Amino acid sequence: MNKDPIQAAVARALDLDPWLTNYKEDLALRERNYLAKKEAILEGAPSLSEFANGHHYYGFHRTEGGWVYREWAPAAAHLFLVGDFNNWQPYTHPLQAIGNGNWEIRLDGKDALKHGQRIKVLLQYQNQDHYKIPLYIRRVIQEVREDGSIDWLGQIWEPEEDYEWKTPNFKLSRHVPPFIYEAHIGIAQEEGKVSSFREFADLTLPRIKKSGYNVIQLMAIMQHPYYGSFGYHVSNFFAVSSWFGTPEDLKYLIDKAHSMGMGVLMDLVHSHAVKNEAEGLSFFDGTQEQFFVPGPRGFHETWDSMCFNYGKTSVVHFLLSNLKFWLEEFHFDGFRFDGITSMLYWDHGMGTDFTDYSKYFSLNTNTDAVTYLTLACELVHSLFPNALLVAEDMSGMPGLCLPPDHCGIGFDYRLSMGVPDLWIRNMKKDDHDWSVNEIYYEVTTHRPMEKRINYAESHDQALVGDKTLFFWLADQEAYWHMSKDDDNYIIDRAIALHKMIRFITLTAGADGYLNFIGNEFGHPEWIDFPRLENGWSYHYARRQWHLADDDLLKYSYLMEFDRAMIRFAKKTGIMGPKNIQLLWTDEHRKIVAYRNNAYIFLYNFHPTDSVENFVLPINREGSYQVVFSSDRKEFGGFGRIDEDYIYQTQTMDMADFDQGIRIYSPARTVLVLRKVADSEGNEVDAEARDAIDQMVAAEAKAQQALVIQQMKKSLDRK
Repeated sequence: MNKDPIQAAVARALDLDPWLTNYKEDLALRERNYLAKKEAILEGAPSLSEFANGHHYYGFHRTEGGWVYREWAPAAAHLFLVGDFNNWQPYTHPLQAIGNGNWEIRLDGKDALKHGQRIKVLLQYQNQDHYKIPLYIRRVIQEVREDGSIDWLGQIWEPEEDYEWKTPNFKLSRHVPPFIYEAHIGIAQEEGKVSSFREFADLTLPRIKKSGYNVIQLMAIMQHPYYGSFGYHVSNFFAVSSWFGTPEDLKYLIDKAHSMGMGVLMDLVHSHAVKNEAEGLSFFDGTQEQFFVPGPRGFHETWDSMCFNYGKTSVVHFLLSNLKFWLEEFHFDGFRFDGITSMLYWDHGMGTDFTDYSKYFSLNTNTDAVTYLTLACELVHSLFPNALLVAEDMSGMPGLCLPPDHCGIGFDYRLSMGVPDLWIRNMKKDDHDWSVNEIYYEVTTHRPMEKRINYAESHDQALVGDKTLFFWLADQEAYWHMSKDDDNYIIDRAIALHKMIRFITLTAGADGYLNFIGNEFGHPEWIDFPRLENGWSYHYARRQWHLADDDLLKYSYLMEFDRAMIRFAKKTGIMGPKNIQLLWTDEHRKIVAYRNNAYIFLYNFHPTDSVENFVLPINREGSYQVVFSSDRKEFGGFGRIDEDYIYQTQTMDMADFDQGIRIYSPARTVLVLRKVADSEGNEVDAEARDAIDQMVAAEAKAQQALVIQQMKKSLDRK
């Protein structure tokens, strides 16, 4: 007898996380909502993919005899097409209502509309005329009038020839951990201006490739009227941001990245929309309810924007079509979903401490948003199984990265937002007050079966009014003491801790890693977009690559370290499965050591105290050698570690362990050791190393099973 699919999904979720037992009815509701919404959608379409074809129906399309333009505006009284094609005469080209809130106009002749012509749609509601930009427009441009005022207009975008892809069949590998390089196109060059897609492709992509990153995450791709919004106040969801160039320019960038073996993610904003009525979706047909939640809940006060109504099928249709459009038309390899927390909770997660599971399953949970995100993940993976989906959620919603048949939402990875918060907290403490136990806990903790993208600092910290990690560490000394012949204690500290922070963030339990453009070499200044307060200056809206390229400056140390760190992570295969074993922590000495597969990681976070003969527990006899050290001179270190020396394990008279080695552990340094010979002195070959890795993985899995068993017993006692 077949088991109820909803109860089967709940059972799978509880097997993974017994702490969810008290919320099995909430999990069942989550699964029921998802299946019911999907069933309702499939009544009118054979598949999710067919349902998500709004961009193939709405907007402007060539026909055999001319053009057709369709719009969705259920509450409007009349619609008229206006633009260059009719000298902006307001009422000469009315659209006809064709049912279900849809409108249509057909124009005879292939030249009725021409590539590059400016366009708008005039809607009549509340007995007034309202000029708007069509919902599915592919390009929007800014026009500055003689009086200094600004207008945004749609533009017909139908080049005579389609873009010819040079690498049309590129696919991200599901078996390679993502090393993500997050970037904003406009600030990516040295010159103080809005930089372009093609400049990024030709000048910045080679830098990213050289550094070893294999995925690029692009911000601000969808059209946004205010450049300084970082792209998070989207107005036109199917239009490539004209700040940086044309749609073909973006295709050129993505195509070139693919030819270099790098995937490209879009930083996708489906969590809210700009409130502008002239440029965006807000009150398009005269009602807030067309796209957004009715009443006050439809307005996000903190973000000054509008909140989508994910329970409305027509809104789900618009958003799912948007996903499919970017994947099909521009060959994106996936999405980083921005602001998931804001979507999941009616209070947007503002001021809520997610300290227990009850916070995830309550009347504050927007179940419609949960359902939409589940459908979105399913759609993307059905279209492109290799696509990468990353969720930005600070709440830690259970099941975010589980498949729907486990009561999950379906993302591949979650951004570990608690990790950068940890480092900022430490920046505000004395170095002696850093807790190595807290550090280890934060960088390794995860939900069952959840894959995490770890990162040391967010792009928000790079904005004016905040500080990057390097500026927290170095402050104004970065302006005066970054020459390699300038000895400065503050800079030495900043470089040492910057390296350690990034290394433990990457190597201690991460499934993927993310860096924001320039942070890898300690970019010294924040980003300040042009605005009235700074005289509309672009001086800080750029990246100073010359600092990292200058071999006379210490920035090059950090750049070289970042490249070596990425190479090390790739070569050793330490990313991915959670084979982390804590070996030792010492809060007084600020030492933490752990094993990741066959590698031993030893950190000394103490600001001053090096340990001459630190006893490092290993519990496996053999010979070990340092294979990586942050103290190398090419990384700005002092070269205190002899990496040719072989350490032989000894029997230690210790209560907590048997076998160990004695090793010099310098202050503010990380060392990595690898077994190079067994207890008989025989060199460990590749096959033996693989066996060691498998053994460690089995031990870690057994430990996880024991923890789950203990959790179940605890629940039974309750």
